[in-house]
Amino acid sequence: MADAHAKPNHDYHIIDPSPWPFIGSVGALVMALGGVAWMQYLKSGDFPVFGLNLANPWLFFIGLAIVLYTMYSWWSDTIKEAHEGHHTRVVSLHLRYGMIMFIASEVMFFVAWFWAFFDASLFPDEVHQVMRTEFTGGVWPPKGVEVLDPFHLPLYNTIILLLSGTTVTWAHHALLHDDRKGLIWGLVLTVALGVLFSMVQAYEYIHAPFGFKDSIYGATFFMATGFHGFHVFIGTIFLLVCLLRAMRGDFTPKQHFGFEAAAWYWHFVDVVWLFLFASIYVWASSGATIAHGH
Repeated sequence: MADAHAKPNHDYHIIDPSPWPFIGSVGALVMALGGVAWMQYLKSGDFPVFGLNLANPWLFFIGLAIVLYTMYSWWSDTIKEAHEGHHTRVVSLHLRYGMIMFIASEVMFFVAWFWAFFDASLFPDEVHQVMRTEFTGGVWPPKGVEVLDPFHLPLYNTIILLLSGTTVTWAHHALLHDDRKGLIWGLVLTVALGVLFSMVQAYEYIHAPFGFKDSIYGATFFMATGFHGFHVFIGTIFLLVCLLRAMRGDFTPKQHFGFEAAAWYWHFVDVVWLFLFASIYVWASSGATIAHGH
């Protein structure tokens, strides 16, 4: 049995027993309970569990630390398995299927935010929903709301993301041609552009002429663009890890799924932003009052 496990005559990888699914589940549970405890703490309430009042923010961060450690350890094991030659043609194909399914699930997340935005914006004067008319004044954007100039910072960020899409593609082609220098510089530029995008969006949020709780416009705007901004943040970390691995010499022209997955994720973030820019920034500002200086 041991010899068959060490020298399999198939393309599948029978992994060794791993503690990370269980530890990750515990971390996720602790983080979820911690989120409830934190919200109770913010409203000066109690969160009794087995006779203890856990209304504090620390439980959430303990769960987050467990989840982050699990992610690091589990992915480290996956990288180790790849270096040991376990990522055969079939295993690599299934890894790609998994990434495709993950991105598809992310698409559905964004569908929910777009649905909320268009449901409110296309029917601001819905006859059978009196409260909606009160929220919007029967028009979109709602009465009294000044919007951002789509051809100022939003256009600037669009150019940044499109450039980052070209640099990550350059890095990918450099890797396929075994150009280590081109791979590293392409990733350096992509990470730098990702950081720049986040900085510009943070500046935009700070100077936005409307708030999250001011109107349904602000709520849908910040949920959709903020959720995308979170994905840019995660994608930047993803690419930064790929940069560190590239500098270490991990990737080869024939084996580089980690980088390929990061590139897919980044292109997904790019495409979603184009839809956000076209609908929430450009279309929704048509005929609206543009805030001066924004």
